[in-house]
Amino acid sequence: MTDVITRRGMLACLAALATGRAVAQDQASQEGGHQHDRLAAQFGGAFTLTDHTGRRVSDGDFRGRFTLIYFGFTRCTDTCPIDLPIIAQALDSIGPLADKLVPLFITVDPGNDTPPVMATYVAAFHPRLIGLTGSEAEIAATAKAYKVHRRKLTQPHHGAGEYAVDHGSLTYLMGPDGRFVTLLPHNSGAERLAAILRKYLA
Repeated sequence: MTDVITRRGMLACLAALATGRAVAQDQASQEGGHQHDRLAAQFGGAFTLTDHTGRRVSDGDFRGRFTLIYFGFTRCTDTCPIDLPIIAQALDSIGPLADKLVPLFITVDPGNDTPPVMATYVAAFHPRLIGLTGSEAEIAATAKAYKVHRRKLTQPHHGAGEYAVDHGSLTYLMGPDGRFVTLLPHNSGAERLAAILRKYLA
């Protein structure tokens, strides 16, 4: 347990650093600088996955709209139950502006999170939320592109074959061209997320 707590502490520091860099890069881009472009190249990339209806989709299918991307898994008991309601509340808060945005929930546990499992899960949070899963190789490649760590953990209370997944908990906003715009760390709050979405979607 100590190892997990230490790891999460380190990840929280990294998330704060990345968020600070994102803010600085965004300010630089507004001033005509080129730093924003360097940060944009660090997050995101092409992917082809399966949505919660069983349809194969790619990142190109969402071009022309912003995407709000969150990585997690349906059996998560700590970060996902906090961040997904925040996303849902922010979507409701921005009203018609949400039409310019596609919220995506990408699993880090493809072995368990099949399309039917994802369909039930995302429906519990928001009707606009799209769940994405795929093969282990597809999820691994997508997580790598977004710099999302994931690691299976077995705790004493787990039975045979049971596990949890330690995973990154950043929320990524990607532009209509598929390029990185900004990110928020875990538990940023619905008001803060809504304010950021209004800034870019208005």
